Amino acid sequence: MAFEPRNADIGELTVPIYEGPLPKPDRDSQEYWDAARGHQLVLQQCLDCDKFRFYPRLICPHCLSERFEWRKSSGRGVVYSFTVIHRPPSPFFRDKVPYVLALIDLEEGVRMMSNVVDCDPGDVNIGNHVEVLFEDINDEITLPKFRLREGLD
Repeated sequence: MAFEPRNADIGELTVPIYEGPLPKPDRDSQEYWDAARGHQLVLQQCLDCDKFRFYPRLICPHCLSERFEWRKSSGRGVVYSFTVIHRPPSPFFRDKVPYVLALIDLEEGVRMMSNVVDCDPGDVNIGNHVEVLFEDINDEITLPKFRLREGLD
């Protein structure tokens, strides 16, 4: 069975329908996804031990406090590790390979998984400096991704 992308007609425009996997925001992560939709990367910071945490959750993994605030991240980090995906995990990804899946150490001290985009996958190395950018998927979901920072590596 061949994979054929679908399109939605919106007035005079024909827009592809995104058929890839999407996150499902919940009560712990909704503010994170709302901020991403506004092209801001935010993290939870514990009000008792001052440590940042990622992924969003109710309880601090460092001190077990439930007190936190959302703080804007610098959006800058370093590639901790990565792999280049050459075999698509589903038909949706067939035209997207090869792509980079990376662990990014953010300046705030947390590690997150994302893609490194806007470069040849062969240009990505452990230790590369990266900065966040955002891919608007639909009206509800915007994905944070990363690009190499010029002149730092």
